[in-house]
Amino acid sequence: MNRMKNLIIVLVSLLWLMTCACGENGPDKGFQEPPPQEERLAERNLTRAIELADNTINAHFTGSGMAMARYYNPYTGARSDEKGSVWMYTSAIEAVNAILHALQAEKVADDASLYNKHYTRFVEVLDNLYDNADYYLGTFSLTSYTQTKEWTVYGVNRGASKGGAKVEGIENVYDDQMWLVRELMESYKLTGKETYLEKAEYLTEYVLDGWDCTIDANGNEVGGITWGPGYVTKHACSNGPMVSPLVWLHELYKEKNDEVIHRFIDAGDMKTRKTVSLKKSDYYLAFAKKIYEWQKEALLRGDGVYDDMMGGCTPGAPQLETIDGVTYRKGITCRDKVGPAISYNSGTMLSGAADLYRATADEKYLSDGKKLSDASFAFFAKKGTNLPDYYTYNISGFNNWFNGVLMRGYVDLFPANKNVSTYIATFQQNLDYGYDHFLYKGFLPTNLLVGWSQNNSNNRIEGMFSFAFAAEYAVLSRYELTK
Repeated sequence: MNRMKNLIIVLVSLLWLMTCACGENGPDKGFQEPPPQEERLAERNLTRAIELADNTINAHFTGSGMAMARYYNPYTGARSDEKGSVWMYTSAIEAVNAILHALQAEKVADDASLYNKHYTRFVEVLDNLYDNADYYLGTFSLTSYTQTKEWTVYGVNRGASKGGAKVEGIENVYDDQMWLVRELMESYKLTGKETYLEKAEYLTEYVLDGWDCTIDANGNEVGGITWGPGYVTKHACSNGPMVSPLVWLHELYKEKNDEVIHRFIDAGDMKTRKTVSLKKSDYYLAFAKKIYEWQKEALLRGDGVYDDMMGGCTPGAPQLETIDGVTYRKGITCRDKVGPAISYNSGTMLSGAADLYRATADEKYLSDGKKLSDASFAFFAKKGTNLPDYYTYNISGFNNWFNGVLMRGYVDLFPANKNVSTYIATFQQNLDYGYDHFLYKGFLPTNLLVGWSQNNSNNRIEGMFSFAFAAEYAVLSRYELTK
């Protein structure tokens, strides 16, 4: 009997030891410690970005001229006859740039496998996109606040031939040029191709020619850039997006002596047009600050986010005036702050604040960024609307793309304000939910948390939304590797 009791005690002891061992060392069944989460997530994000971008390019672009269909339905295979605007087309460039940045980050992190497989081909895609963006180019003569000059810029709509697009009046808008400046600068940083920098600076000159430099009663510039040369309203979208590229240009020329001609109006007599040669680095930074401050003063709301535009403008349409025998555009005063608040208008100012803080070390920009990040998340992210513990962002209209700009603003601010990581995580969560539950033939639905319509004919998607999702995944990949 004692032997039996001793045997039972031994067996129980062995069982207890085995249980403890399992508890300490993890589950059985050949379990191995996974690689670091940030590395695995970064690679997965980038792989998904590439998948989404490749499928969207193949579905939306046709012919050697890369004409972009605005819509594609993965359930029916139908491609819309309607072509995407230059803004929508630029979303493809944005996605490719984001992927190239992430590929470079992967390589720096000592994993060159994806870089070696994809980098060269995406550089070629980038070249083709810029080459065929020329279908949106056109030339016209513009009388601005300081001069009359012929410009070759990007029209809203695609033309029948390269350089043949309509661009006069409301046929071109300044924000379209700004998004292209941003992407051209990104492409230059990625590839070092001087043509990208030259185009970026040319379009920058055009955009800044739209700054209202007429003088108010206090001897200050009226300020602000209208939506386009054919408009009088001054929008957040035609000001905020330019801040970051101007900071980048400042940083590029900071150690150089290159100069640029600055055109302005004499504050004394309020009419004489003058020019002065300035160092590019100083000129670009000064304009970045001016645009940032104008938008902050004119459009920041009491709840801490940005309104859409300044309306109630005088004159009510573009007008010219003659001064000393020379014709100029008449200055514009706007009295009404007009909504609604849209996520990208806060996103561009987040990026602008982050870039200005990095370039100047001025704490006011960091303070602005912190306040805006908290206010924008509180305003635009709604917990539990579609799913418990998930944050829903408005996806009506073009908000899917707008929200990507907001996410990028958080990512840009992260190096100086780690608290935004929780905001960034909501975008990762939503993308992954949409991908894991609703990916269909390589496409994500417009609503990542709800999915596709039961009526297949209602499942057409905007090309720019698919590119936005690809860009977000790529930005998140780089973020995971560099945070």
